Amino acid sequence: MTKNSSTLQNATIIGTGFYAPERVVTNQYFNDLYKKDIGTFLEQSRNIRERRWKAPEQKTSDLILPAAKQALKNSKLKATDLNLIIVATDTPDYISPSTASVIQFKLGATKAGTFDVNTACAGFVTACDMASKYIKADSKYKNILVVGAYAMSPFLNMDDYKIASLFADGAGAVVIQATSDLDSGFLSSTMYTDGQYHDYMGIYAGGSAQPMTNEVINNKQHLLAFPKRIPPETNGLHWPRLTKEVLEPLGATPDQVQHFFITQFNVQSIYETLDRLEVPRDRAHYIMDRYGYTGSASIGMALADAVEKKKLKKGDLVVMLGSGGGMSMVATAQRWSYDT
Repeated sequence: MTKNSSTLQNATIIGTGFYAPERVVTNQYFNDLYKKDIGTFLEQSRNIRERRWKAPEQKTSDLILPAAKQALKNSKLKATDLNLIIVATDTPDYISPSTASVIQFKLGATKAGTFDVNTACAGFVTACDMASKYIKADSKYKNILVVGAYAMSPFLNMDDYKIASLFADGAGAVVIQATSDLDSGFLSSTMYTDGQYHDYMGIYAGGSAQPMTNEVINNKQHLLAFPKRIPPETNGLHWPRLTKEVLEPLGATPDQVQHFFITQFNVQSIYETLDRLEVPRDRAHYIMDRYGYTGSASIGMALADAVEKKKLKKGDLVVMLGSGGGMSMVATAQRWSYDT
């Protein structure tokens, strides 16, 4: 049985929210800690001036909850209006069960199903793509909460200043709703993975490959590590390609995109991408200067920050580009559905 045109629905973002922990860690903190000038490089080459770290007692779900509540408030919805909650994170509360189930309980979203997604820092965009496809495929899904969350500070190896000074904590959330306007909302997506890089960056202990033992902890194998060096041009090569690929079905070109939201890991890769696409660098929205690198939360936080600053207008063409360990990448294109 196929759907007729009267039952077709698309999916669009109707509300955003984000949360960054209260503790501000400036570049000077690392200058003092390592007795060297790290801040100049971070500011000039990474566009990072400060970042936020969570309190010791905070869990990933504690970062998510205020972001999710803000997204619901901005959507003018109650938690009981949600049909599904998807949490994208590689720092969950537990290995099992899902952090999304924790959020469902804490929000009181009693009518929502739940699951987590882990595609590292590409997770938020991946989860948005999945949510849009749930709505397009099944008319009973009307409102879906998508959250990208990152609580990486406890997993930082403070012996390695190059890693420790980059990463931060936070959460970004959106509510994606069904719409009868087939020309608005999520219109196109594409994914790409180069799995040869799966062992180049990540947290490699705590799962079945390397169970947690005292030896693992003593050797700091349970912390974030970059055992090998991913070619620095990787994002700068693939992000432009994926952008063109996701725009092609729309008959659109990069210069027609009003806003790019891109993983905030390396500002130079973002610049390289926009330069290759021959679009101004200010088409991207940047938050790493204030919040550091927040991984799977970074794009959701950047989007919510841009909405808060009233940068998006109804009808704007928006591209989200996510990239994370694995090496996993994802791109989506959407027509923004409301004035911010």
